[in-house]
Amino acid sequence: MSSPTRRSVLRGLALAAAATALPLSALTSLPAFADGSSDGHIPPLRQMRGMWIASVVNINWPSKQGLNVDQQKAEYLAWLDLAQARRLNSVFVQIRPTADAFWPSSFEPWSEYLTGVQGQDPGYDPLAFLVEETHRRGLAFHAWFNPYRVSMQPDPAKLHPDHPGRKHPDWIVPYGGKLYYNPGIPEVRAFVQDAMMDAITRYDIDGLHFDDYFYPVNTTAFDDSAAFAQYGAGFPDLASWRRQNVDLLVQEMQQRVRQAKPEVAWGISPSGIWRNKSTDPLGSDTGGSQSYDNLHADTRGWVRKGWLDYIAPQIYWYIGQSNADYAKLIPWWSGVAAGTDVQLWIGQAAYKAGAAGQPAQWFQPDELSRHLTLNRANPEVGGDIWYNSGDVREDRLGSVTGAVNEHYIRPALGPLLPRLAGGQPPRRPVLATARRAAGGAELHIVATGRDIPFQFAVYRLDREAGAGDFADARNLVAVIPAGRNVRWVDPEGAEGANYYVTAVDRANRQSEPSDGRRVH
Repeated sequence: MSSPTRRSVLRGLALAAAATALPLSALTSLPAFADGSSDGHIPPLRQMRGMWIASVVNINWPSKQGLNVDQQKAEYLAWLDLAQARRLNSVFVQIRPTADAFWPSSFEPWSEYLTGVQGQDPGYDPLAFLVEETHRRGLAFHAWFNPYRVSMQPDPAKLHPDHPGRKHPDWIVPYGGKLYYNPGIPEVRAFVQDAMMDAITRYDIDGLHFDDYFYPVNTTAFDDSAAFAQYGAGFPDLASWRRQNVDLLVQEMQQRVRQAKPEVAWGISPSGIWRNKSTDPLGSDTGGSQSYDNLHADTRGWVRKGWLDYIAPQIYWYIGQSNADYAKLIPWWSGVAAGTDVQLWIGQAAYKAGAAGQPAQWFQPDELSRHLTLNRANPEVGGDIWYNSGDVREDRLGSVTGAVNEHYIRPALGPLLPRLAGGQPPRRPVLATARRAAGGAELHIVATGRDIPFQFAVYRLDREAGAGDFADARNLVAVIPAGRNVRWVDPEGAEGANYYVTAVDRANRQSEPSDGRRVH
């Protein structure tokens, strides 16, 4: 990822068509708990629980260049294991970090972060593997793209000979030891959209995700003067023109995604400060770097204009921080999202918790958990994404485990985008049997209709269900990958327990519940 904060950081289950028994270790399943948490909070039925898996400079995956195919696959499966162990439901995987590709693209070369050599075929289709294995676990796959960064080094001659930047040197702007595509050239904007839409249209992806690399700086040191002279007529200044260029990218991406794949979620994770109140009365009570001014990214405007399905601001500051207080930014962003159909998910700084050099507040083991507690008071917040997966795994101070155990007590379905809520839900499944078995209660679930759903949501009650028993996660005990016939064992199932199952599609629409079955 790539906020100013992140820039400083740059440092399987198989479901068969026949009846299948699913291993408990691979499922989002939890034992019985009280109806809510200890403070009476009712666990939500839907919540974004994601983590970012970064590929640029091999931050997370692959861990280094030149691993063989089996090693790369094994590493990715281990990240999926981690996501399930942390009770997450989504991964955000960086598949175009530097104007390159983790799939066979006709637009840009193979990424050097796979083989060590830009343009070298890794010997398989990584993106096809990533998507298939993620879905096999019942997790959502969000494809993370960096729109304009071309290279982490400054020499265009080191790009692959067939790289678009070599063919169109006028598209490239060097700045800060890196290379960028010039966002002010209309052909560039169309090209980067085409390059990203290639992955969206060819693969079964759940989301298209941008980080916050747009323009890298608000100075003429990023030399786009020729493009401004050619295309900037009518704009009062360079900043206004640049901001319009980024606005066009965002607005046009929305149009293209909805036309090509309307069920794909489209969103951006910007730096957490739009503008400071001292600059703009609409801004937040902060004193940090302003994305509107410094990156030419009108993040607040995108939400208010409805150009995104979700926004996931990187609120990488602790509660009480003087220049950027988490406790002030959450209600500010909640106010921005309120009254819109844009969902608000929060980027959480797992990378700061317990890390050397951070302020003392980041050495409080419960700092991240307190963030999620504060989120509860702001109902617009629909979940969190953790940066990054390596820090979720490292779990310094036990801070991630603490947040998970405090706040992810129950499983959660993924968010349902308001624009998709009125679509046709999947057919309700049949719960054929619920019986005592070794290790708990075994359920036999059968999908109905022509299409196999993405997941089954399993509810357990000590009585027959009423209409309100499926509105939240108090009775939700598991969300499992679906199949035509699935057998699943609830280790906490006991004689007399009542089970109901719903089918969930890839857009997270939920069917009506099955008829109930009582364990006997």
